[in-house]
Amino acid sequence: MSKPKGKVIEGVFAINKPPSISSAQAIRNLQYHFNPSALFAPWLANERFNREIEERTHRNRRKDKRVQVKIGHGGTLDPMATGVLIMGVGKGTKRLQGFLECTKTYEATIIFGAATDTYDVLGKILRRVKNAHVTREKVEKALDKFRGKIMQRPPIYSALRVQGKRLYEYAREGKEVPKEIEERPVEVKELEVVEWMEGGSHRYNFPQEEAEDEAKDLAAKVLHLGEAVATSENASQGQSMKEIASIGTKRKRSLDDGDSVLPNKKMEPRHDEESQCLMSGGLQSPDYSPKPIDIHSKQSSPPPVEGPPAVKLRMTVTSGFYVRSFSHDLGEVVGSLACMCELVRTRQGDFELGKNVVEYENLEKGEEVWSPMIEQLLAEWENSNKGIENVTDRSNGERRRRRRNSSSDA
Repeated sequence: MSKPKGKVIEGVFAINKPPSISSAQAIRNLQYHFNPSALFAPWLANERFNREIEERTHRNRRKDKRVQVKIGHGGTLDPMATGVLIMGVGKGTKRLQGFLECTKTYEATIIFGAATDTYDVLGKILRRVKNAHVTREKVEKALDKFRGKIMQRPPIYSALRVQGKRLYEYAREGKEVPKEIEERPVEVKELEVVEWMEGGSHRYNFPQEEAEDEAKDLAAKVLHLGEAVATSENASQGQSMKEIASIGTKRKRSLDDGDSVLPNKKMEPRHDEESQCLMSGGLQSPDYSPKPIDIHSKQSSPPPVEGPPAVKLRMTVTSGFYVRSFSHDLGEVVGSLACMCELVRTRQGDFELGKNVVEYENLEKGEEVWSPMIEQLLAEWENSNKGIENVTDRSNGERRRRRRNSSSDA
């Protein structure tokens, strides 16, 4: 039996992942286009040839007999996130570990005034707090606490494993994590404000669905929301973070204290035009009672702000950094709560949007469109990596350990 002819195309390239699909689905979509293509026909023929030889010496070794283009990714992006998703084809999959460990640049949009169970707007509301005091100046000052080497606690909706089970599996089943989620060292190399958006000046808003009381109690215990609510209430009244920390050591708040900003029961719906914005923004505390307006007062009150304030940030971070956790933590530092509403990975390693990344929409335009692009990127990668193809791969145990501890970076 002779070996198939034709140049085998493999290596590493990157696509611009669209929203609403998982990284795993992106791989399946690529295989859907690559498997019948002329570009990867030599690779598939070579794979069939190798498997025939393998079956002669190792019977029934493979449970899955399907032959399709081998593809893997170099760092998960959450479904709501977009941007650079690195793909390895064939032998290129063995080189993906290096991309998991490289720096990444993100642009994230964050809104202030509420926390969700997923730390983003795809989750359910756990708490709402005041946000009128959150300004650009406060946010820029708070960013100093996150630059450099810091400790970060991953979100419960993540792929990290605790006692052999992924965290998101505990969350979906409504079960308490058997031990506290530990903080991990990460590094923020660059962090800056790209745009500040006042409430009512943008399209972002909180989800409308509230978590059930039992889910709130469980999530708040895991996510330390009791501390966050205490911090937000005191910080909004002008107390320093040092004073807040001292208060936190003297007393611990429970979720059913009377000190929560909002009770668990839902508020009566309003029917005026502003109700939608108010329900999604900063709400008044239960003991709030409106004061009579003095029409003779010389100082007029400012018009009410609709919707939550938001900020767009650009950051360059190391492996293992969760932008969702950062968003949640930033809300606490400015004396409020916050969640992520948009995320774009603009760069990972040497791959950068607008430079050497294939637009996902080109896949639907046909092989005559995407094939030359991907062939060129794989050729460039091969040329830049000559001489290091024979680097010894890590042991299976080491790869499994790293896979267990890898993050979604979102």
